[in-house]
Order: sequence, then structure tokens, then C-alpha cells
Amino acid sequence: MANYRQIDTKKAQDFCEYLFCAYGFSSDESKIITDVLIRADLYGIESHGIQRLIRYHDEITSGRVSVKAKMEIVHETAISACIEANKAMGQLAGTWAMNLAIQKAKSCGCGMVTVRNSNHYGIAGYYTEMAAAEDLIGTSTTNTEAICVPTFGSQAMTGTNAMALAMPADPYVFSYDASTTVVPRGTLEVFMKNNKALPENWALDANGNPCSDAVVVIDNIIAKAGGGIAPLGGLGTLHGGHKGYGLSIIVDLFSAVISGGLTSNYVNRQPGHTGICHFFTAIDYGIFGDKVSIKAGMSKFLQELRESKKAEGQSRIYTHGEMAAEMMAKRREGQIPVNDKTLTEMKEIAEKLGVTFLDV
Repeated sequence: MANYRQIDTKKAQDFCEYLFCAYGFSSDESKIITDVLIRADLYGIESHGIQRLIRYHDEITSGRVSVKAKMEIVHETAISACIEANKAMGQLAGTWAMNLAIQKAKSCGCGMVTVRNSNHYGIAGYYTEMAAAEDLIGTSTTNTEAICVPTFGSQAMTGTNAMALAMPADPYVFSYDASTTVVPRGTLEVFMKNNKALPENWALDANGNPCSDAVVVIDNIIAKAGGGIAPLGGLGTLHGGHKGYGLSIIVDLFSAVISGGLTSNYVNRQPGHTGICHFFTAIDYGIFGDKVSIKAGMSKFLQELRESKKAEGQSRIYTHGEMAAEMMAKRREGQIPVNDKTLTEMKEIAEKLGVTFLDV
């Protein structure tokens, strides 16, 4: 089992900003990218936090991410737009696209923006919460390279393919954010760093047989040798794996098909290009009635869920986004746990870029 160190949150944030500036991103761009990364760690989502720095380093230095990318709108209506990201960092494409969707929602009641030829954008919930902060409902989806094996298949064809939705409510924003696979690839990376076996029903080897070795599964995904992660619900149909499989297709529809981009089975198959695609919506729920009463109704429903009868031995029911909000409140002015292996990766990256490493 790997060890974890508690790192001052502000120091970790500053370090990441220095790194991205060293790659050539502007100060403002570096702050945006870092904010998405650190938000994941503040929420307790280690898979999408700073442990992903090594992935971004590889993608930036290999040219799959273009530091000086010029994003452009290639098709637009009053309520919609399609953005060509031109290999931009996913966090930059994502924030620009959601801001555009928010602008359209405030003008027309709804804004929908799709993005093609982007890169990994971090946690999907970051973007939906941007909309919720503007008193709007936000949704977002993203495809990834193929890591999800279709029900009864043995070859990865769809991606992690996350989907998220956030809506304002009191005392916590309702914020749903989940992959359409049992777990995202980042969780396998965390298991690998901790030398832990994967639970049953999570993953398949190259021949389509259940596999508990994270190293084998990840190596097969990278080599595109077969196998991968099961859809949400697990292997087969007994626990609803076919439903997760269907959801992953829906994410590719909205992210890739309507944007004219690459579906998951073509993502990351060209040298120097990932081709990841996203989709964002912002909805002014006031187009359906009085916003105050609608928000109050949502808040009431969520509170009734929390107060509903608990299972034996359980003391609390959470609504989506509640646990993350409480975790962030604890960590924002404090510390975040970082895996020793992640710290080693960060130190190696810092040395290559000539950036002073964290004082830990």
C-alpha cells in the first residue's frame, strides 16, 4: 500500500500554476487549468486531481495538446454553437464553451454548445456548477478514448464518457457527476499506485475474461490490445451493465456525433492528436415558471430525501454534491492528501521544466 502525504492546498495550487506557465500557458490559462484540477482533489476525487499531472505532461510534451491552440466557433445559432478546439487543453475549451452556453441561456433561455478536437477536461461537474452558480441548470458530457467494453464484448469501444448535471438548491447545489463506466480510468491508476487488486465485475482482460490486475487492464487499454472497464452496472446484464453501455453511447452522440468529431473508438488513435469531444447546456429554468418556487421545490425534495428512513446501521443519506461540498469546506484552507507515487511524478516533471518543487 502506497503512503499519502498531506500537502498544503495553497502550495499545491501555486505549484500547478507554475507548471502550466512553464509549458507556455498564460497566467490566466494556468489558473483555469489548475482550478479544475485542484477542485477534484478538494472534492475528494483523487482520480481526476493532481495525480493526472503526469498524463497532461505526456500529452503536452508529445504535441497532443497544443499550448497555443486557437479555438473557433464553426457553426452557431442563437441557442447553439459548435466549437473547433484545435487540440486545446480540455479545461480551457470546457470553460469557454460553458461560458458561451451560459451567455446564450441568459439571452434565449437555453444554450447548447458542443466541442470537437479537444482534450481531457477534468471533472464534468466543474462545468455544470459554473451554470448553477449563475442560477441555471447545467449539463455536460465528454467522451474519451475507448476503455469501456460493450455488454457481451471483449473490445473497448466507448469511453469513460462522463455525464453531469447541476441545479441550484439550498443548502447544497444538486450536482451529479459520474462516468458511464463502473469507474473511470483514473481510479484504476489509483489502484495501481496503491498496489491494490480491482474488485470483481470491474474490468476485463484482452480475451474478455474478468481481470483484477489494474496494470494489465491499463496496459491493454494503452496498447489497444482488447479488454477494458465494464459499463456502469458491471459485466453482463444481471446488474444493469447494458444500461451503462447505452448511456455511454448517448454521451458519444451528444459529444462527438453532433459535433462532427471523433467517437470514442477513434479517440487517441492518431499520432499527436486525441480528438476528445464535449457537450454543454445551460438552461434558465425560469422559462418553465417562477424560479423562486422551482428552486424551493427542488430544495424541499432534496431535504425530504435526506430525512427519509435510513437503512439499519446508517445515520445519514446524502444528496449528490453534498459530500463533495463538505469535503471542500474542510480542505480549501487546509491540506489535500497526495499519493507518494504522484509526488514522485510531480518532482520529475518539475525537474524537467525547471520549476521549484513543492516544499513538503
